[in-house]
Amino acid sequence: MSDLLADFEAVRATMTGDEVAAATRLLRPLPALWRPEPENKPQVAAYHSKADLLLYGGAAGGGKTDLLIGLALTAHQRSVIFRRAYVDLRGVEERLIEILGSRDGYNATDMALRRGGRLVEFGALEKPGSEFGWQGRPHDFIGFDEGAQLAEAKVRFVMGWLRSTAPGQRCRVVIASNPPVGGEGEWLSVWFAPWLDPLFPAPAASGELRWACTRADGTTLWVPGPGRHMVDGEELLALSRTFIPARLDDNPHLRTTNYRAQVMALPEPLRSKLLNGDFLTGRQDAEFQVIPSAWIAAAQERWHARPRPKGEGARMTTLGVDVAQGGADDTVLAPLYGTWFAELIKRKGVDTTNGPAVAALVLEHMRDRAQVNIDLTGGWGGSARDHLVAQGLEVVGVVFSAGSSARTKDLALEFANLRSELWWRFREALDPQAGDDVALPPDCRLAAQLAAPTWRLRGQAILIESKDDVRKRLGASTDDADAVILAWHRREQALARGRPRRAAEINAFAGGWMA
Repeated sequence: MSDLLADFEAVRATMTGDEVAAATRLLRPLPALWRPEPENKPQVAAYHSKADLLLYGGAAGGGKTDLLIGLALTAHQRSVIFRRAYVDLRGVEERLIEILGSRDGYNATDMALRRGGRLVEFGALEKPGSEFGWQGRPHDFIGFDEGAQLAEAKVRFVMGWLRSTAPGQRCRVVIASNPPVGGEGEWLSVWFAPWLDPLFPAPAASGELRWACTRADGTTLWVPGPGRHMVDGEELLALSRTFIPARLDDNPHLRTTNYRAQVMALPEPLRSKLLNGDFLTGRQDAEFQVIPSAWIAAAQERWHARPRPKGEGARMTTLGVDVAQGGADDTVLAPLYGTWFAELIKRKGVDTTNGPAVAALVLEHMRDRAQVNIDLTGGWGGSARDHLVAQGLEVVGVVFSAGSSARTKDLALEFANLRSELWWRFREALDPQAGDDVALPPDCRLAAQLAAPTWRLRGQAILIESKDDVRKRLGASTDDADAVILAWHRREQALARGRPRRAAEINAFAGGWMA
């Protein structure tokens, strides 16, 4: 700020009186009434964020309520802060009075502060139709405290009255929230998908601005940048969004108290949600989800607990290859060592636009002449398969839409196609009671993709949601998960082939003395 003031002094002599007054207003420091805590870097970043719509918080104790009150008192003229019920606003009200130092200008009946030309109101959105009471009442700042407890439709409705006629007055919305609990508030993961949804194809960094248009039906369309965009034949203005996570350790006033111990005493998954700000922990599985999330989490925990295999088990068994060959998807390789998956290898589709490029990627990362299981659905992997076969490698082509004559492990049901068989076989492998002790890398995107498909019965056959249908429903592909599923295919045959080959190699190395 000192450099800016120095520059201002250098040019003020050339400015008119009105220009000096306007510039002084812009350059004046924040009022001493409230300032973001300097040690709380996320709170400082949130205060200064340029986002039109900001999600702040995640963990308990990150200074969420203070941010809302502080913005209302120092940066805006007409503000409203919502919670679910009026009883929930008592703590917010008390904190406002504490910051003000007195009740001057505060009407407890109306729950509104009028002081120094500013208006700060409190509202609740619990009762049916409560949102309509705010219709036509403009505010340049709308804050939602514990936004995950509020209904999406009500939040969207009151946001419709965000506006100001005051020259130069910025308008913005801030949602301060802990992660959703029990399925409530899952709409936040859609509104802020680039930060919260591991399936989102282009993840965003904390505080990074992304632009979105909201369609007439309320759905979000992410667009390349600001300005107006044609959406469904209608010109819509894109607004910026961002997410800034905050945790207990960011708040200097709470991190040295016993508040952490109180949070740690809570049951899971609430404990992890509030302590770590984890929007993924404890999400409810979809009805008829193919692989339960708990099974995936257990397999990833085994990866942490069990190091990479050594000795005979250190040989790569199979390499699953999901081919993108251009486009927005990735080409993904999944190396499998017995029942232990190494970290996935990913390349952009634009970097694997033909068979030789995919084959070169496979040859670079394949070890021990492992069996290569490659996706041939749609013909994308055919050229790569031919190049690998020409190198004398064992290659298994997989067409997910092909038929299947297999049955479930208990022989009760058939499979509608090969994709259904392969996904269900991996479900059986992850079964904590009768599975194969699979270890998966700790990759949240992989976990989300494995948990994405659902299944249904078609007669006596299991039919698993297609990759295209998953993409349409979630807006993202399951490339990572499909590579893992491919690697598990014909694993037993690959192990059987590897054992005699290994014996022959040892015999040759020993000069034939074993013969």
